[in-house]
Amino acid sequence: MNMMADLARVRAGRVLHEKMRIGGELVGSDRVIEVFNPYTGAVVGTVPKASADDVRRALSIGRRFKSKLSRHDRYRICQRTSDLIRSRAAEISDLISAECGICKKDSLYEVGRACDVFFFAGNAALQDDGQVFSCDLTPHGKSRKVYTLREPLLGVIAAITPFNHPLNQVAHKVAPSIATGNRMVLKPTEKTPLTALLLADILYEAGLPPEMFSVVTGDPVPTADALLTSPDVDLVTFTGGVAVGKAIAAKAVYKRQVLEMGGNDPLIVMEDADLDEAAALAAAGSYKNSGQRCTAVKRILVQQSIADRFIELLVERTRAVKYGDPMDPETDMGTVIDEAAARLFESKVNDALQRGAKLLFGNVRHGALYSPTVVDQVTPDMPLVKYETFGPVSPVVRFATIDEAIAMANSTDYALSSAVCTNRLDWVTRFVSELHVGTVNVREVPGYRLELTPFGGIKDSGLGYKEGVQEAMKSFSNVKTYSLPW
Repeated sequence: MNMMADLARVRAGRVLHEKMRIGGELVGSDRVIEVFNPYTGAVVGTVPKASADDVRRALSIGRRFKSKLSRHDRYRICQRTSDLIRSRAAEISDLISAECGICKKDSLYEVGRACDVFFFAGNAALQDDGQVFSCDLTPHGKSRKVYTLREPLLGVIAAITPFNHPLNQVAHKVAPSIATGNRMVLKPTEKTPLTALLLADILYEAGLPPEMFSVVTGDPVPTADALLTSPDVDLVTFTGGVAVGKAIAAKAVYKRQVLEMGGNDPLIVMEDADLDEAAALAAAGSYKNSGQRCTAVKRILVQQSIADRFIELLVERTRAVKYGDPMDPETDMGTVIDEAAARLFESKVNDALQRGAKLLFGNVRHGALYSPTVVDQVTPDMPLVKYETFGPVSPVVRFATIDEAIAMANSTDYALSSAVCTNRLDWVTRFVSELHVGTVNVREVPGYRLELTPFGGIKDSGLGYKEGVQEAMKSFSNVKTYSLPW
């Protein structure tokens, strides 16, 4: 493929004119979408606008292909992919930063996470996934055994991914698909499609049959109907916003659906917390990846007796964040995805200030570059925290009792993840039991996890089905039961 040869020239401003990967073929179009660098405004590359026929062709190729890869073959492909990504980490992170705007520190970290995804998927492919049940467990049983095995889906997996992790979100879809012997057609967001195309090239180089992974690019509307309604599709896996996720759920009727739709994750700081640690977690959780993570710290709930001191420490850490040019290796935080997103965060903070909140630092915008921002005296009814703010804002909400903290944490429509800073086991027990979320992390950021472990939310954050390599492999397979007289 041609993209790897051009990759080293991204920093020099070379425009990448990419084609779709459909069954291993490079497919172009007279109509293209331009991909812009959020920091400079320059065109990073162009990609074709797929037609519904392009999508149907990719799905048909996948549906007809029957993989003969052994478990060891799948293991080897995943491990080789991990090795190739790691060996090209600097160049790949350049592309991520160029099309996404996150700083090099964050894009390099994302590359490492993607390597872990393929490492875990490869090893999971080697594990026997069957069970054995003896049938003589009751008085009327028989001397017989029931066995299970997991098989790939009959149809294709349709995957739709967002802009905020253009490599790792795709890895979390395709690696479990490979490990379970499935075929996938990916539609990455039109905002950051170049990294997904690069990953397809790496997978082919690692030995993946091209029929097992196709990438179609372009506007969502003409491709969505074909992806979501095709009889060739058995499962839809989506990461993105709530409105789009619910539209997918309504459209993809009678198809298995794994939907991860964002969060409004609280960091709860109790009166016994180590405040230096809590402030460090709050800053990292709010500003890493420019705050553009579904598990970023979106609300900081602080017990009122220690709130003033905590806020001093948080502002101190926020002031120390160097934000600016994503390609500068010393930069701690780059841009958000585009100017429209930055304007939205600015307006939401201004709205909170008009409602009585106090700006302690930040709320400065230059194009798509939005400063890390601390806002105090926020109340739970303010839109800044009532709804997900997908950017680098630290809104502080004060509470009096643990009962009030739990009620505040559970008050939004989202229920993805959470974090608590305390050393009291009785409080930890209550948080784990009473927070209505998919994850509770103690003395860590809400988003902490391994790429292997279960991940996902409830309420408007998802349907309760988990992602993460292990759980995704379960979703991406069918269980067959058979019995034998021995």
